[in-house]
Amino acid sequence: MDLLLHRPPFQTLASPTSPLLREPSKGSKQRVFPLTVSAKARRRDSPSSGDREKHKKQPKRELSRILRTEAAVRGVERKADAAPTLQSSRLWPKSVLESLDEAISAGRWESALRIFRLLRKQHWYQPRCQTYTKLLILLGKHKQPAHASSLFRTMLSDGLVPTIDVYTSLVGAYGLSGMFDEAFHTVNEMRSVSDCKPDVYTYTVLVNSCCKLGRFDLIDTVLTEMSYYGIECSVVTYNAIIDGYGKAGMLEKMEGALSDMVESGSCLPDVYTLNSIVWAYGNKGRIDEMERWYEEFQHMGVEPDIKTFNILIRSYGKVGMYVKMGSVLEFMKRRFFSPTIVTFNIIIETFGKAGNIGKMEHFFELMKSRGMKPNSVTYCSLVSGYSKAALLNKIPSILRQVENSDLVPDTAFFNCIISAYGHAGELKLMEDMFLVMKEKQCKPDSITFASMAQAYNSQGLIDIAQELENEMLKKEDKIQKLV
Repeated sequence: MDLLLHRPPFQTLASPTSPLLREPSKGSKQRVFPLTVSAKARRRDSPSSGDREKHKKQPKRELSRILRTEAAVRGVERKADAAPTLQSSRLWPKSVLESLDEAISAGRWESALRIFRLLRKQHWYQPRCQTYTKLLILLGKHKQPAHASSLFRTMLSDGLVPTIDVYTSLVGAYGLSGMFDEAFHTVNEMRSVSDCKPDVYTYTVLVNSCCKLGRFDLIDTVLTEMSYYGIECSVVTYNAIIDGYGKAGMLEKMEGALSDMVESGSCLPDVYTLNSIVWAYGNKGRIDEMERWYEEFQHMGVEPDIKTFNILIRSYGKVGMYVKMGSVLEFMKRRFFSPTIVTFNIIIETFGKAGNIGKMEHFFELMKSRGMKPNSVTYCSLVSGYSKAALLNKIPSILRQVENSDLVPDTAFFNCIISAYGHAGELKLMEDMFLVMKEKQCKPDSITFASMAQAYNSQGLIDIAQELENEMLKKEDKIQKLV
């Protein structure tokens, strides 16, 4: 592979003199477009009255179609949420299928299963392996192995022969839930089914599950089995292993996996490999090695992406190297990489943790001035920064901004504010926020109850703290019974 001969060295990126997000100088040349055009050009380019009417009607038709579709989806979801005895079998196919796709895309696995049960009652329903695959992947992501196993049995009862994708999705559902005996058993079962032999993707899903759950002791077993059956690792397989070791702080193992990847001859490191390596060293605060590996990947011809720069900014910020954070931003600017909302969130969080409220607020305003809408992560970082600096009087302003935006506050957002008030001993404000959370139909989780219990304990209100802990245990028991 050709090397990038003209790539600037890392020292340019880390120049200590570069200011944060410097604006272009007044003397810099910029392309200026004419603000006026000739009357002839205006006549030539302007649409006719008929075209104007057509363009006016088009958005209205599109909006009407969207509203009709959304109404149909909501109608199907209401039917799916109704009593299990609902026997409606003559629903409109398009609305049911769109509702199912919507639930899967949004990650609402409970709704997806209810809609799927309703789908199976329709007289026009024909079972398809692709539908089962999508549902199994969804259940795997949300660690619902019992539902995945039940769905697989339902598929068999529908008379379908499982495909390799169905089996692989089931392997993932078991693996991501830590049920590795069942996952390996499913892989073995695949070999007894014609046209369903496990392939590199199946094993990669298994490897990824091992890495995510810290079962690194099983990785060699999987790789040995792959080698026995003549299945070579793909780039994705190696990247999963490298990322897993990196996230676990097992840096020697990570470098060993990278060496295996390069020595394989068929799998060259890519930007995902770069990001995993840089993140691992940056997360450990080993900046010299992070920069060295960044340069190594440059020599391999691997292009950094926006995620790479975000990782560098986060790593420098974590160790207080704020000048180098600015250097990365300057480097991005010269290479025409625009900071994303993730970039700004990292910077805002960094300065908030450092107690530099001025810089935190500056980048928040800069983000908004660039037309980026703050999200829940942004506001959580602001609240955490104000809490650390004992500026609780700033939190109502954040609440007003959220109220006046189209952002739907999530559980993490409320947890952040509840924790801030709780740490400050403002129990009344904490309780008020908990009531607002319930009014907004945002479900409290174990973090909510734990934060409140800790606040009550710190104020000597042991009985109330115990009640909250009991409530949390009841909630967890209820979830286990549902599973």
